[in-house]
Amino acid sequence: MIEVYGVALIPLIMGLVELIKWFGFPKKLLPLASLTFGIVASIIYVNPNDLKGGILVGLMMGLSASGLYSGTKHTFEKNNS
Repeated sequence: MIEVYGVALIPLIMGLVELIKWFGFPKKLLPLASLTFGIVASIIYVNPNDLKGGILVGLMMGLSASGLYSGTKHTFEKNNS
């Protein structure tokens, strides 16, 4: 279902979320932005011929990007405390 190039989009999604955060996007809406970027990227790039598959893969990519960012952030915050 999700191929190697789809997984490579996860850091890109994280970067886009960081970029909109830098421009003042509300922090509490960043997970929603991550999901949106994931779904759009998946529908356009990973699964352009299958809308349902594109949405499913996009949700997985968006949630992965959001979780990876959150987990990394919390790990470094605990180490610095």
